[in-house]
Formats: sequence, structure tokens, C-alpha cells
Amino acid sequence: MFNLLKRYGRSYKVNLTIGPLTKLIEVVFDLFTPLVVAWMIDQGIRGGNVRTVVDGGLILLAMAAVGILFALVCQKMASRASQGMGTDIRHDLYRRINELSHADLDRFGTPSLVTRITNDVNQVQLAVALGIRQLIRWPLLAAGSMVAALAIDIRLGLIFLVSTPVIGGAFWFVMAKCVPFYRGMQVKLDRLALITREGLSGARVVRAFTREDHERERFREAAADQAATAIAVGRLSSVLNPVTFLVMYGAVALILWMGGIEVQVGDLTQGEVTAFVNYMTQTLLSIVYVANLVVVFTKASASAARVHEVLDCAPSVTDAGNKPVELPVLGQDGAMQVPALRMRDVSFSYPGASASALCGIDLTLMPGQTLGVIGGTGSGKSTFVSLIPRLYDTASGAVEVLGHDVRSWPLKQLRHVVSMVPQTASLISGTIRSNLTWRDAHATDEELWRSLEVAQAADFVRALPEGLDSPVEAGGKNFSGGQRQRLTIARALVGDPLLLILDDSASALDFKTDAALRQALAAARARAAGEGKLPPATVVVSQRVASVRDADLIMVMRRGRMVGLGTHDELLRDCAIYREIDESQTGGSR
Repeated sequence: MFNLLKRYGRSYKVNLTIGPLTKLIEVVFDLFTPLVVAWMIDQGIRGGNVRTVVDGGLILLAMAAVGILFALVCQKMASRASQGMGTDIRHDLYRRINELSHADLDRFGTPSLVTRITNDVNQVQLAVALGIRQLIRWPLLAAGSMVAALAIDIRLGLIFLVSTPVIGGAFWFVMAKCVPFYRGMQVKLDRLALITREGLSGARVVRAFTREDHERERFREAAADQAATAIAVGRLSSVLNPVTFLVMYGAVALILWMGGIEVQVGDLTQGEVTAFVNYMTQTLLSIVYVANLVVVFTKASASAARVHEVLDCAPSVTDAGNKPVELPVLGQDGAMQVPALRMRDVSFSYPGASASALCGIDLTLMPGQTLGVIGGTGSGKSTFVSLIPRLYDTASGAVEVLGHDVRSWPLKQLRHVVSMVPQTASLISGTIRSNLTWRDAHATDEELWRSLEVAQAADFVRALPEGLDSPVEAGGKNFSGGQRQRLTIARALVGDPLLLILDDSASALDFKTDAALRQALAAARARAAGEGKLPPATVVVSQRVASVRDADLIMVMRRGRMVGLGTHDELLRDCAIYREIDESQTGGSR
């Protein structure tokens, strides 16, 4: 928690300084209030002096008015500091999350990151606000009241010295038991967020399989588990207030009894006893509030540790020190000797996995060529293409793009040269234009329409009333699956990438549209070569033989290994697995 304050509090030094100072002034007024009351009792009521009582009342009103003014200033400073720091923390968290590699994101998990950037930051904000408004007030009020009480009568002040450690011991015991529970609660909130996210995002699938009761039961169990932990913490915390008030009222009763004796013998006045009781009440009530603050800060400490875990996570994929790569150009004869993609004995394993996801991949793809990747589910196809734009780093071997190891590229340049269309078509709320310009914010309408034409999406976009400015709902839910896929393909084509990856991104397209897409991509490559530009290479991952059969090279994968590499005819002759896939889809007709 203190590390976050040091890290983000510098921009709010004025708020963090003025807030506690104004609260300090308010505390001073609170400490003088019992003395004024004692003066009114001893000099006014006891002596029958109405003027003293009136003057005392006016003093109390003035002190209250000034105290309220300073309290409002403190409230404003606390709000500015807490909300500002929370905004800064969320901004840095979001930026760091976007810097993390896929491996780092896999380690944290999306639901946990969502909980950290929302619930955990809220806990930190609350702690900052209460720290300014109350952390200064109650300890100072308790200490000041104790000093003032001891100044009135040392013998009665011994009651403070006995009751305060009793309450402090209760605090220590309860908080020591509560801290592990608070940490566990955050983990269970992550689990609850995961189930909620799965249930809401997959609502259509849940209903299609009539699994509503099952999902409700999963949610109920997770919520009950989290509630059980919260109840356990509540039971422990609930001990604090009864113990505190028992000690406080017992101490007050003892003060009244002993103070009454001293009033009778003339060692104390009635006003001093009243002031002493007020100071005693202020002290013990302050300890009660401090106990509540301890609960808040304990939660905030657990949340701050989770926030720090993300902020301090060094991305496993970085491009520090990498200089921009000079892109190759076509020779005068139109020949290109530098491969668009080369893999040298590439292997990769996911953290904690018992087996390698990829093992010993070797291949070369030249500019303008197409590589088809085919294989069964779980054969490593998506993992293979994820290494090309360096979403993951290889465990061994090297991945080269245009003659340079991907680890030597600046990530921004690499991911502009390499454009990837993932399996799941993902669109962001906005417009078609705002989605298409992700790769090139300055793309012209002509470039956007050209990409839409190649992606076979121009016809349905033209049919929309607002064309490129037609709205896109979150996730592209206002478009069909095939339309979403075509829009994501068009988005990947904007900016003329030199290596295009289609990771099973035409699965929702019918055979006719799929064929037209492949023909348009081939025509785009030919057009680029005819204009003297470097023709883009294409990597097509598909379950369909029809989608890859015309590729210059086809790689057949099984259990993370390349079991075949060649043209369609070569693989039919030499690769039994490819032949089996082809026969299962074509019925043996070629």
C-alpha cells in the first residue's frame, strides 16, 4: 500500500498535505470542546452565571462552524487525491496489461485482471480517502484526549493506560485472523467473475443446450463460497465493537465512580469529571473507528499487493534496444531472395504443460507464396502462427520474418508487417470505419473499400444505410458470424501487410465465399508484384482441404510436429495423414 502511495502520491502532494492539516485543525477544536463545556459547568452553571453559559455556547457554535468548514475542505482534498490516484493506477494497469505477452495474460487470467482493475483499485481508493479523512483524525484525537485527561487527573488517567492495551490486544488478535481471509476473498471474487463472464458471454450456447440450471448452480456455489468467507470475516470483525464498547463503558463507569469520590473530597470539580468522561469517550470511540480503519486498510493492503503484482510484472516479450528493421525490396528482375518466413528447429511449450506444443518445426516461405497449415484439433496450428508476430517466444530455435529474427524487431514494426486474423472474430464497439483503421489510422476510404473488396465484405457494407460509418455493437453482435469474419479479414488487410496470417478465420464462410476470398488474395499478390512492390506472403490455417489445396506449401501437423510439407499432390502421395484428411472431406474424389 505504501509503495502505491509513494508511486502515485507525488502528483497529489497538495491534496495529501492540505487534507490532513485541515483535519488536524478540526481535531484541535474537538479537543478544546470538553474544556469549554467544563468551564461552562464550573463557572456558569455552578456559579449561576448565565453570561458565561451563553458565551460558552457561542464559542462552541463558532468552533463547530469552523470545524465543518475545515471538514469540507478535507473531504474535497480526499476526493481529489483518491479519485485521481485511482484513475492513474487504472491507467497504468491497463497499459501494463496491454504490454504483457500472451504467456503473462495466461498466467493471470482475464477474470482476475478485470477484478484487479475494478474491485482492487476501488479498495485502494477507499483506503486513500479514509486515510486522509480519518486516519489523521482518530489517532490524533485519541492521543490528544489521553494527554488532556492525564493533565486533569493522573490517577483517573491510569484507567486509560489499562483499557487501551486491552482494546489494542483485541484488535491485533482479530486482524491477524482476518488478513488470510481477505486475501482468499479476492481469489474467490476472481472465480466468481470468471463464472459470470462465461455465463454471460456464452448465454446463447447455455440456452441452446438448456444448461441454465447447471450454470445457475455453478454461480450459486461460487457465490456461496465467497459469501461463506465474507461471513467468517464478518464474525471475527463483529467481535471488535462489543469488546471495545464493553471496555469503554466499563472504564466510563469506573471514572464516574472514582471521580465522584474525588469531587466529594474536593480534588476535582464536576466540570473536570465531565471533561474527563468526554475525553475517555473520545479516546475509546477513536479506537473503535481505528479498528474499522484497520479492516479497510487490511483489505486495501491485500488489493494493493494484487495491483502491484501486475504493475511489477515484467513483460516476458519485450523489444528493448531493438532498432527498426530495414525492409527488403524487389530486385530489378522482380526476384526476391529473402524469405518472408523461416523457422529453424522451432519448439515451444506452454508454462506448466507436460508436453511440448510444438517440436522441431523447419520451413521456409518466400514472398508472394501461400503456406497452408492443416491438422487435427490440438495439433498446434494456432500456437504455430502465434509465434510469427511474437505473441509468444520460442523455447528453442528461431523464427525469422523477412530475414530477421522476430526477437530483433521492434514489436510495433513487426506487427505492422505481420497482420493476423485470429480464430475468434473480435470487433470493438464503434463503427466499421473505426474497426478497419486499427492498423492504419490514416487509411483513406479508397484503401478501406479495397480491403473490403478483397475480404468479400464490400457488398454487405454498401447495403448498410451508413456504409463505413455504420455502428458496430460490442463484439460485433449486430453482424452474423460470416460478416464478422470478413470484417476482421478486411481490417487485417488495411495497411498492406507483408505477411498475412489467417488462423482458421474463414470457418464461418460458405465454400463459394471462401473460394472468392482466396482468389482475391491471389489477385492482390499479383497486383503488388506487377506494381514493383513486395508481394505479401500468406499463412492460411484451416480445417478444410479445399482452403489450402492451392497453397504453394502445405504443412500437416500432428501433436505439435510437422508430419508433412509439400504441395497438395505431393502430400496426397507421401503423407498418409493428409491423405486421410482429404478422403474424409472429399470421399476420395480428387
